[in-house]
Amino acid sequence: MHRSGFVALIGRPNVGKSTLLNALVGEKVAIMSDRPQTTRNQIRAVLTGPDHQIIFIDTPGLHKPKHMLGTAMVQTARTTMDEVDLVCFLVEADKPPGPGDRYIADLLNSVNSPLFLILNKIDLAAEDKLAAYSERYRQLCSFKASFALSALKKINLEPLVRSVLEMLPEGPQFYPPDMITDQPEKFIAAEIIREKIINLTRQEIPFSIAVVIEEMKPREDGNLLDIRAEIFVERKSQVGIIVGKQGSLLKEAGTAARVELEALFGQRIFLDLRVKVKPDWRNRQEELRRLGYS
Repeated sequence: MHRSGFVALIGRPNVGKSTLLNALVGEKVAIMSDRPQTTRNQIRAVLTGPDHQIIFIDTPGLHKPKHMLGTAMVQTARTTMDEVDLVCFLVEADKPPGPGDRYIADLLNSVNSPLFLILNKIDLAAEDKLAAYSERYRQLCSFKASFALSALKKINLEPLVRSVLEMLPEGPQFYPPDMITDQPEKFIAAEIIREKIINLTRQEIPFSIAVVIEEMKPREDGNLLDIRAEIFVERKSQVGIIVGKQGSLLKEAGTAARVELEALFGQRIFLDLRVKVKPDWRNRQEELRRLGYS
């Protein structure tokens, strides 16, 4: 029997959903950062075996939105919960349930799909606290099973995968066996560039940037792939922060992105990054559509 299905990863911002997604499929599919709200889109990662195919879906962290982009992100996560075969609720093993966790649990109690509880970051949790917090989380919803693991350290992932398979129905192979994500190359390239900038900046910058690949094409001799990307910010003052002194920050981000993209695409890349201002783009519906967020 061949089992297949879709599994949503749900939780507050910064609980490790993207890290878990990447760890489960063994490849980097979603960008990672210690900044909350890094994931803005629904991202699918495919785990294929001889008799199964699991499509894990990383979702934006559920939070109280402060702009139209945040509203779109939350709606993406909420819609995903109703369209999958299984929902995994990620929480932090070293923290007790907070208001955000209880809010998500209330939403999950109206979902028809089976629920798994995942206590992530056990490498940071004291053993006595882990047991106590786990019990408090299990009281929030009717979970089919619970798992304590570390996505970052790749600890205890196998029991989760085995239990996921047991919950999935008999079904077809939705994607080719060698595919690990259905995201287009331009999306992946834009996300990698955004990740490098996020990890080099602070304060409001990570939340205010968007990256669009305007051009991606090989040169005639085939030895180089040209990628031209535009980085959008909301205010002129943010341009200087991203560019850095004498262009240092943008150069560092570009170099890090180029190295990762060359490994991903298997060829040399010329990366052209340009920073532009789009005032208040997070609250403009037409801009959100153009940038792929609605």
